[in-house]
Amino acid sequence: MRIVVVGGVAGGMSAAARARRLDETAEIIVLERGAHVSFANCGLPYYVGGEIADRDALLVQTPASLKAALDLDVRTGHDVIGLDASARTVTVVSDGVESRISYDALILAPGAEAARPPISGLDSPRLQTLRTIEDAIALRDRVETGARRAVVLGAGFIGIEAAEALAHQGLHTTIVEFAPHVLPPFEDELAALVTDELRRIGVDVRPGVAATMIESGDDHDVVELGDGSRLEADLVVLSVGVRPDTAVFEAAGVACERGAMVVDDHGRTSLPDVYAVGDATVSTDATTGARRPVALAGPANRAGRLVADAILRPDTARPIPQPVGTAIVRVGGTTAALTGANRAALDSAGILFHTLHLHPGHHAGYFPGAEQIHLVIHVQAADGLILGAQAVGAEGVDKRIDVLATAIRARWTVDELIDLDLAYAPPYGSAKDPVNMVGMVGENLMNGTLSLWYAQDLDAVTESAFILDVRRPDEFASGHLPDVLNIPHTELRARLGEVRDASQGRPVRVLCQSGVRSAIAHRVLVQAGFDSASLSGGMLTLRAVLGDRAAAVLEGGVPARV
Repeated sequence: MRIVVVGGVAGGMSAAARARRLDETAEIIVLERGAHVSFANCGLPYYVGGEIADRDALLVQTPASLKAALDLDVRTGHDVIGLDASARTVTVVSDGVESRISYDALILAPGAEAARPPISGLDSPRLQTLRTIEDAIALRDRVETGARRAVVLGAGFIGIEAAEALAHQGLHTTIVEFAPHVLPPFEDELAALVTDELRRIGVDVRPGVAATMIESGDDHDVVELGDGSRLEADLVVLSVGVRPDTAVFEAAGVACERGAMVVDDHGRTSLPDVYAVGDATVSTDATTGARRPVALAGPANRAGRLVADAILRPDTARPIPQPVGTAIVRVGGTTAALTGANRAALDSAGILFHTLHLHPGHHAGYFPGAEQIHLVIHVQAADGLILGAQAVGAEGVDKRIDVLATAIRARWTVDELIDLDLAYAPPYGSAKDPVNMVGMVGENLMNGTLSLWYAQDLDAVTESAFILDVRRPDEFASGHLPDVLNIPHTELRARLGEVRDASQGRPVRVLCQSGVRSAIAHRVLVQAGFDSASLSGGMLTLRAVLGDRAAAVLEGGVPARV
């Protein structure tokens, strides 16, 4: 059998390697357009930033090492420009010479290419993408040969990593994002914390605006934004998203949706014996059912392995699972991670849900160095099914999101998190881990022990309800909403009459710093006959939602959001 693989990075190379392990007799040819295969594309920003010093460290394998270890025929510099499914051949160009290669099974893993917005100036020699080793080398060369000012267009994961890398190298860096906030898949209250950290490390953040033009000068470029501002740049990084690199295969008859190849749950395309994996394929979201490409290395690698199984062990091959979209990024001293669906995706799918906000320590509070984790979790309103989770913090974010990603894969309801037996010692966690706490808060919400109100609804709540702040007086003085009553939660039972007089029959909406004390106060109020609800996430979440407006909305001091 001859298996031909188009694309030699994540999904393609995973498929080729698995195919060899399953069949020593197969002829396996890997065709890669670029100069490198099996390289660490997720490590490229860290090479630009200097944390990875040696470019060779990015080369996980080479054609020679793959030949020696797996007897793979890896051909770099081979660009596939045509597919004839009836003849079972692909047309390849290498060094200007065109040839055809036959196949018994064809695996398409072309990946994605950088999206290019419809603005003038994208042909500037100072503009770079960051998708290949050559891109990373060129960017680092510009840094090391005197570039002092950088503009990054796009504040998604790669854009954020590029901005951090350039700032780490000492460049004055501006990041521009058309969406209302950086990291658009994140909820606004967590994206605000990432913005704070970007500013702390010296990055100029410009959300809610797009570049309209790049003017190329003799010694620098000028990036003009939609608000009229002009940014001088010695280099410009284009990172406004990606699109599937599938034009050749769609023209050959592979069924596509919005440019991405449609595959079944074993990676089969619409053409016989033609399979596809990775960024260029359509995936069905496990939570919402939405169909879209998922440009993540983990799902691509795992799908490549399963496609090889489908070709060589079809009777026992497992289906490719629907992705939950787990991703993580470092920003300065902060980590941001997410899994599952966000509010926008759930609203678009018509799924009713509740949202939980928690701000627990990443390990026991009495042990030195405890850092807050800021958590947002969405659960289905009907049954508490966990739909999505996001977290931002200095420590402990990765392992909590990994646990929650596992729970989403297992289709757990939020209360099942209570019973997880997670590793605990004071330097690592708490006896009630933050994940356990999510379960406890979620169970209270689902069974009616807790009612919540949300910072996003502040204007409506201010008009219709009475707000009670149950923090200490010194906390209240550090920044508070206007026209609210401050009674510390420890004094509330003795001062319920004040609340009754001040509220005048209106619903009472309680808040504290993080939501813990207001939940206690809520139980006191409910049992005293009040219509009560607790602010989800407290003032920490409220300040993050307000963002730059906090100084205008809050009275008293306005401390940092984290």
